[in-house]
Amino acid sequence: MGYKCRFILSDIEGTTSSISFVNDELFPYFRKNIDQVTLFAHLPQVKNAFNEIIAISQQEDGTILTTSEDVKQKLLQWSLADKKYTPLKMLQGLIWEKGYKLGELKGHMYDDVAPSFEKWKLNGIDLGIYSSGSVAAQELIFKYASCGDMTKWISHYFDTRIGGKRESRSYEQIVNVLGINPGEIVFLSDIEEELSAANQAGLRTIHLLRNDNDKSSSSYFARDFLEVDKLLHQI
Repeated sequence: MGYKCRFILSDIEGTTSSISFVNDELFPYFRKNIDQVTLFAHLPQVKNAFNEIIAISQQEDGTILTTSEDVKQKLLQWSLADKKYTPLKMLQGLIWEKGYKLGELKGHMYDDVAPSFEKWKLNGIDLGIYSSGSVAAQELIFKYASCGDMTKWISHYFDTRIGGKRESRSYEQIVNVLGINPGEIVFLSDIEEELSAANQAGLRTIHLLRNDNDKSSSSYFARDFLEVDKLLHQI
């Protein structure tokens, strides 16, 4: 029996990669090297990010940032609070890129992910990633994955610039970009609110429960990508 979808859209944290990798390795690495953001100050996208940070800070709590040091302190606060602000995510990606290229970081990947990606791609299913981390950060975790470069199997990356992951409109936007019937797209995530938003946009969904103690109210759930593969023939 063949697969009943044309495109698989996957989350990262808790789905392809452990949440602890992000919390225990990536975030601390950014905080440790946060002073290096000023090394990229000449880049247009960094200048734009700084302007966005200043605007968000004033809108969020009335704080007016006037120096690069002020901006770095705000970034540190947001990182500790795990804020999903796009300029923070972009700057994190720049710092992580340096770490990956130096070999100081390796993207964690569950053992079942790479074989599944390869199998699905060989069977004509296109693959995409949707994460709150920037597209640049997403590409890095798969390019420098512990199991080797996985980017050859991934055709699309989406981040919060397309919208929040708990908003159905974001998935409608993704459908428009892909040009595929939403019923032929399967979204994989460990967060039920994200799955619910995707369902509202017409996507099919599978809840990833990497922790054996986790429970699900979703119609379809799996403990790993091997179980996902079996469900793809059914949903």
